[in-house]
Amino acid sequence: MDRYAGYQRLRLSWAADGVLKVTIHNPGRANALDATGHAEITRIWRDAEADDRVRAVLITGAGRTFSAGGDLDWVQSLADDPRARIAGLREARELVINLIEFTKPVVSAVRGAAVGAGLVVALLADVSVVAKNARLIDGHTKLGVAAGDHAPLVWPLLCGLAKAKYHLLTCDPLDGAEAERIGLVSLAVDEGDVLDRAEDIAARLASGAPNALRWTKQALNSWLRAATPHFDAALALEFLGFAGQEAQEGIAALKEKRPPEFQRARS
Repeated sequence: MDRYAGYQRLRLSWAADGVLKVTIHNPGRANALDATGHAEITRIWRDAEADDRVRAVLITGAGRTFSAGGDLDWVQSLADDPRARIAGLREARELVINLIEFTKPVVSAVRGAAVGAGLVVALLADVSVVAKNARLIDGHTKLGVAAGDHAPLVWPLLCGLAKAKYHLLTCDPLDGAEAERIGLVSLAVDEGDVLDRAEDIAARLASGAPNALRWTKQALNSWLRAATPHFDAALALEFLGFAGQEAQEGIAALKEKRPPEFQRARS
C-alpha cells in the first residue's frame, strides 16, 4: 500500500484479491470531508485507475457512518474566499468526472448518514449497497445553495424527475429502504449485512472478465456523459450561491443548530 501512503482522510486496504477498500476516516467528525478529505476522495480514482492490482473498489465509511459531507469550516471558506470557491468548483467537478471515467467497478457500502460529497460517491458507485436504516440527504437548498454536483446528473435518471425534485427541493431525507424502493440505490439490506454483502459483490466483480465489465460500464455511463452539460450548469449555479447571503445564513444555522431564516438573508 506504499503508493497510497500519503492519504490522511482515507484508509486504504485490500478487502479481497483485487478489491481496494477505501474507508472515509475522520474520527469525531462523522467522517466529514475537510479540504484534505475532499481532495483525497477526488484523487483516489486516478490513483486506483493507474494501479494494475486494483480490479474493483469498495468504498465505505469508518464506524457506522458513511460521511456527513463537507466539513463546515471548509464550506465556510467557499462562502468567504473567492479563490477557495473557484478551487472548490474545479475539484467538485473533478470528483464527479473522475468517478464517471473510472473504468473499474465501484461498490459503495453505506451505513448511517451519507451527505454532500459522501452522497456523491455513494450514488455514483456502480453498485450501491445501503443499510435499510441509512439516511441519504441532499441538503444543498437547506444550506442556501442550488442542488448541484451529482444531483441533476443522476437523481432524475435513477428515481425520476418527480422524486428528484421533491427530495432536492425539500431536503427531506430518505432511508435506505425508501431509496431502494424508488430506484435511487441498488440494494437495501440490514445494517449488519452491509459490509459483507458489498464485499461479496466487489469480490465477484473483481474476479469477472475485466474488459467485459469495463466496456459495459463505459457504455452505461454514456447516459451520464450525455448529461454533463446539465451537471456543469448546476455546479456553476451552486457555487454562485456560495457568494450570496443565503449561503452565509445556511452555514450559520447549521453551526448554531437552528432552522435557517432565509427571508432575512436577501442577496
